[in-house]
Amino acid sequence: MCKLTLSSLGDCAYRILTDQGEHVGNLKFINGVWKFKAIGYDPNGDVIPGGGPLTDRHNTLFVAFDAALISAALVLS
Repeated sequence: MCKLTLSSLGDCAYRILTDQGEHVGNLKFINGVWKFKAIGYDPNGDVIPGGGPLTDRHNTLFVAFDAALISAALVLS
């Protein structure tokens, strides 16, 4: 996974996709901070909250919205 893209779901939420288009999580504005929520899918396509390839980054916090910094932190941290 080299790059993540953020796709707006509204003012306080973004969908996070890999460069292959795989949905790996959401970014939500909660209590004044941006919080990453990892998402995975089982073989049947059912959602696994907190799962997927970025499960170790689940609940990562960001004080400001900066798509490039968020993407870099989730991929490299």
